[in-house]
Amino acid sequence: MTTAQICIMIVIVVYLAAMVLIGAEYSKRTNNVGDFYLGGRRLGPLVTAMSAEASDMSSWLLMGLPGVAYVTGICDAGWTAIGLAVGTYLNWLIVAKRLRNYSSHCNAITIPEFFSKRYREKNKVLMAIAAVIIVVFFVPYTASGFAACGKLFGTLFGVDYHIAMIVSAIVIVGYTSLGGFNAASTTDLVQSIVMTIALVVVLVFGINQAGGWDAVMANAQSLKGYLSMFNLHDMETGGATAYGPIKIVSTLAWGLGYFGMPHVLLRFMAIENPDKIKLSRRVATVWVVIAMSIGILVGVVGLGMVSNKAIAPLEDSETIIIQIANLLSQNGIFFALVAGLIISGILACTMSTSDSQLLVASSSVSENILGGLLKLKLSEKAEMIVARAVLIVISVIGVIIAWDSNSSVFGIVSFAWAGFGATFGPVVLLALFWKRSNKYGALAGMIAGGVMVFVWKYVIAGLADVLNVYELLPAFIIALVVNIIVSLITPKPDKEITDEFSEVKSIK
Repeated sequence: MTTAQICIMIVIVVYLAAMVLIGAEYSKRTNNVGDFYLGGRRLGPLVTAMSAEASDMSSWLLMGLPGVAYVTGICDAGWTAIGLAVGTYLNWLIVAKRLRNYSSHCNAITIPEFFSKRYREKNKVLMAIAAVIIVVFFVPYTASGFAACGKLFGTLFGVDYHIAMIVSAIVIVGYTSLGGFNAASTTDLVQSIVMTIALVVVLVFGINQAGGWDAVMANAQSLKGYLSMFNLHDMETGGATAYGPIKIVSTLAWGLGYFGMPHVLLRFMAIENPDKIKLSRRVATVWVVIAMSIGILVGVVGLGMVSNKAIAPLEDSETIIIQIANLLSQNGIFFALVAGLIISGILACTMSTSDSQLLVASSSVSENILGGLLKLKLSEKAEMIVARAVLIVISVIGVIIAWDSNSSVFGIVSFAWAGFGATFGPVVLLALFWKRSNKYGALAGMIAGGVMVFVWKYVIAGLADVLNVYELLPAFIIALVVNIIVSLITPKPDKEITDEFSEVKSIK
């Protein structure tokens, strides 16, 4: 192992140790499942904002987004970023405060439990189906995070993929199972800071190595369609392909996913002071816009570095930041330590998403299926043991799914995003803003959205080019329509349900 690799490893070890210490500290303050899964609703505005966005972005921010920009230019990455930025803002503006007030009013600590208590269902079917959907989509999602950690360490240090993945999983499970929601949220705040530093350092160093900003832009302008928002650059032919209106709308639809993301919605439910949500919204939106903009620029700068022969052409475009960090590490011990911080940033993206997903999946099993549907009565201490045990079991399943280093587990991420957006998004919006919605509509809409995600992706999308859109968009619309129609043709909700809706609506 070279001196540079040793320096990088030292920074990563310190970083991982710090995450575990945070978990250990919060374990002293985690006394019940309400603390474990929702932090006792004591989250401050800054932690709320940054933990929500860090848990959302995952390694896609530092690897996927720059990789897309590197290969095809700013069009696809740009429209995706715009959709996500708008979705982030609207989610904070429309959903955050109402969900915080409503979930607190009915004393719900998970999303499935909120659905169940909102509609006063007695048989818990809606809650159970919502919990199963979370587990189905989140376990593979979590597995992709473990796999990302394994591949990162394997690429950097030649460490065996399986060993690296297991160690990473142990660290993530360690601080999450110790401190629960508060540990995950606080580490997410730290991780968002690390991610930001990594992006800025990579961008500045990359521009310097590419010969300056003018050289970067000159290279990008020389490539047909590379800087266009309506064309994709084709690296193989050197030409460009049109990016039409249907494709733009399809890509913007990524933003709809936010309304149904359980790990983001939980942050809204955990806010201590609803009056501080405006501050959280501003911080979250500004950070998302800046972070994604820099991510896209890193891809453009990376191609400029290749043109300037600062780095060799990439076989895998998503490793651009790793390659830049490796180049930086060759400039002495200080820069090697900085490179370690950059690699920790990539790790932070993955960990901040995995810990949140583990908590949500764990709560779905222990709280909503075992406690809610099966009605197991446990003491407070036993509930905590079960909560942590379920989290560990889910992690083990995630490791098993990710065991094959050549598996296509990463492909599940965009599909899972569509799944959550279509199944939960319409239900959340109608539960919060439509008094006439009922449990029948919510259940029908949830099932319709989930089924349509599969049907559209694997059947309808391939029938014609005009139908080849991101499955989230049609599935979301269909789920929303089904929810409304079924609610209207089934009995009206009871007066106590509508009275509670009006009471929550009146809260300022």
